Amino acid sequence: MSWIHQPDAWVALLTLTILEIVLGIDNIVFISILVDKLPKDQQPRARFLGLGLAMFMRIALLFSISWVMTLNNDLFAVFGQGFSGKDLILIGGGLFLLFKSTREIHHKIEGDPEGDIKASAPARAALGAILIQIAMLDLVFSLDSVITAVGMADSILVMVIAVVIAVGFMMVFAGAVSDFINRHPTVKMLALSFLILIGVMLTIEGVAPEKAHDLHLKNYIYFAMAFSVMVEMLNIRVSAKQKKKAAGVVGH
Repeated sequence: MSWIHQPDAWVALLTLTILEIVLGIDNIVFISILVDKLPKDQQPRARFLGLGLAMFMRIALLFSISWVMTLNNDLFAVFGQGFSGKDLILIGGGLFLLFKSTREIHHKIEGDPEGDIKASAPARAALGAILIQIAMLDLVFSLDSVITAVGMADSILVMVIAVVIAVGFMMVFAGAVSDFINRHPTVKMLALSFLILIGVMLTIEGVAPEKAHDLHLKNYIYFAMAFSVMVEMLNIRVSAKQKKKAAGVVGH
């Protein structure tokens, strides 16, 4: 516990907590879209378990940090380009996110008579299928988060505390974020588009990590996402004012 008396450790804790929350936004969006398939009474439990899985995976990876760092070692090469365990996980996660997001957009536009989770299926089976999908993406997001954290703090305990605080924060606000996304169809479509961008980014980082880093790909994508959210918030505000004004006219 000697880190308590070290100002650098507290700065690292604050920075890591904020970073974990920012990186966790992708997770919240993905979980919110998936749990919307479940019955209303199952959704809070699914969000809690999904974020609990994320916390468990991140903490487990932190305590297996020596193994995690070996994932940066090349396993094989294709046309002179080396591929490590981390690269393969990022590529797999990116492709899964692209597939899932594109499928969800198709279902929203064309309708989903079949559905991944049928309405007639038992709630427990549906919840299990959702949690499996959440766990697959949690692994990818957790791996990226843990490797980032290792470069910012020396104490495993500081990293674990940052993860617990960040996940606790996300658990508190996940319900509100999920409700907001589900209340606004355009926001939901925007969120799915974001997940496609993140899927592309993960795939590129797996295939050509050095080029992705040199191009500052993450910065451009997150800037585009932030700008799109700002525009959509303005649209929602204008739409709300127009509805309020129309309701006032009808009232008179």
